[in-house]
Formats: sequence, C-alpha cells, structure tokens
Amino acid sequence: MQFPQSLNRSQLPLFEAFLGTALPLLGDESPAPWLDEPEPFSELRLSGSPGNCRHLLGPVLRELSRNQDARWLTLIAPPASITNAWLRSLGLNLDRLLLLQPRAGQDALELAREALRLGRSHTVVSWIGLQPSQRASLSSAARLGSAQSLNIRLD
Repeated sequence: MQFPQSLNRSQLPLFEAFLGTALPLLGDESPAPWLDEPEPFSELRLSGSPGNCRHLLGPVLRELSRNQDARWLTLIAPPASITNAWLRSLGLNLDRLLLLQPRAGQDALELAREALRLGRSHTVVSWIGLQPSQRASLSSAARLGSAQSLNIRLD
C-alpha cells in the first residue's frame, strides 16, 4: 500500500533526532570548503624489499611526471635505488624532472620546504622520516608555493 505524499514537503533527515539539529538537505548548501582545495601534503608508506617498493612507486612517479602543469616534478634525496636509468625505464618525462640532493650542512627537510615554498614544482616528492610538526611545515610550504608534497616513508 502506498500513501500519497505532497511533493512540497521535504523529508526529515534520518539522523536529525540523534544530532539535535537539522541537517541541510541535498542542494541546500554549497560544498564544504575543505572539498574545494586538495590537501597539500600526502604520505605514502611502503614496506617490503626495495625492489617491491620501487615496483609500487613506479606508476605513482610516472603519473606525476605526466602532470599537465608546466612546473617541475622534484625528487628530494631519493634512495640510491632510484637511479636515472630506473626513472628512464619507467617512461617518466625526464624533461620536467628535477633530482635534488641536500648540500653539505643542509638537510632534506629544509631542501623540500624550500622547493615547495618557491612554487617552481607542481609536486615535491621526498624520502624523510617526519614528525607531526615537520609534516605541518611541509604542508604550509606547499600552500605558499601552490604545490603538492608527497613524502615516501620506507619501513
């Protein structure tokens, strides 16, 4: 049996009674502000043999190298197993790739922050064991440079 329902009445949200406030109905409100802007910091945690980790990382780097943004894909202090020959074998666009190692007296975190802040890279990929405050500093630098920070953590 069906009961006729007026099309002018909106249905009460399912969880209104539990939350104590009315939830907006679909289409009533613009999307949440955090959905408009991507998170500038991401971390990828890989564990296993170096060969398996490279196998998982390869497609990620290949996709990043094909970004339509005219800026660089920058790799900061990659492990020794990430060689130019390996990068070439993946089919990366090496014309838009920077491979940077910290100079004497400079650490990888400082180099990554500077590369992000300058905004000449669309994505800065680093291999750093980060503390929460360091993650926040990379995120802030990425926002300043309108860039993305990807940290690879090898366990």
